[in-house]
Amino acid sequence: MAVSILELRKFVVPEFIFGLGAIELAGQYAENFGARKAMIVTDPGIIKSGWLEPVVRSLEKHSLPYVIFQDVHVNPRDYDVMAGARIYQDYGCNLLLAVGGGSPLDCAKGIGIVSSNERHITEFEGVDQVISPMPPLICIPTTAGSSADVSQFAIIADSTRKTKMAIVSKALVPDVALIDPVTLTTMPPYLTACTGLDALCHAIEALVSTASSPLTDLHALKAVDLLFNHLPLSLRYPENIEYRGYTMLGSLSAGMAFSNAILGAVHAMSHSLGGMFDLPHGECNAILLTHVMAYNFPACREGYEKIGAAMGLKLGGLSTSEREALILSEIDLFREQLGVTRTLKDIGVTEDDIPLLAQSAYLDPCLATNPREATIRDIEEIFRHAL
Repeated sequence: MAVSILELRKFVVPEFIFGLGAIELAGQYAENFGARKAMIVTDPGIIKSGWLEPVVRSLEKHSLPYVIFQDVHVNPRDYDVMAGARIYQDYGCNLLLAVGGGSPLDCAKGIGIVSSNERHITEFEGVDQVISPMPPLICIPTTAGSSADVSQFAIIADSTRKTKMAIVSKALVPDVALIDPVTLTTMPPYLTACTGLDALCHAIEALVSTASSPLTDLHALKAVDLLFNHLPLSLRYPENIEYRGYTMLGSLSAGMAFSNAILGAVHAMSHSLGGMFDLPHGECNAILLTHVMAYNFPACREGYEKIGAAMGLKLGGLSTSEREALILSEIDLFREQLGVTRTLKDIGVTEDDIPLLAQSAYLDPCLATNPREATIRDIEEIFRHAL
């Protein structure tokens, strides 16, 4: 059923600065937030790429001391967060500055809420479990995918249960995001593809979420348009800053959509899969996307057809089944065009893994807004189709 444009809705986003030179504003914003000492949360890959240097220069220009925490895994662990929180406290920091993809940004959020609430990170799993607000957080994203810089999500791996925890709270929305497309020019091709597909999945799941609204739909559909038209060009011409800028804008639009509409079964299953096998999040989403869409189609056909139109497909004159087949095949073709072709079997998943994967996915809060209700058995079948 269509949602009325007049229905009361809240839409939460941080302040953000978008465009070339945004990264150089780190010191100015840290000073504006009253920083005495900043903790920079990043990872070795970002340092090697050179994107920490302009951030440090900006802080030094404003005479702001800092400490660097770089011990962040690709899928940030609970013990990464706890180690960072100890350093944050020990060095007397009062502001967090995250530089990187989703991993450093999510880890910084975890450090922030642990520091303010003085509890273990695993105690915040789920929705609205954060009581005290975290310290000021400045995010500088270096991928066009996770949108952690504008979202109320943090995804942290529970090292004991070997699954990913979704922590959802408006307390996790950063204070400001400095979004500079130049940071994308050092991304390797496969990371560009996987993070871009993550953004596409954000947009698709947000559009058909049971918590979607006309406000989120605007951003979701624009994100699909931008990503379909510019992600392949970014791979073909990686130094072209205009193409990179459009993919960053697509990721931003998708992030604003999903942060407010939440997600669905793709992300619930992807969190389970990535937690068990320590895989890139975007690749997990890409593998699962059309299989979940095929399951959901009966419940949200109109929404998926809007997505098909945003992809540029001509759906007029086709039967219902033909429209569905065309949309699903186009997304699979897009994924293959980007070079993301592995199946669950290719990444080591077996039939024996499916019951545990499904059980974990069933408990993920993202499943609550999936457009079609799914049982554990339903989730198991979707996983089997993706093998």
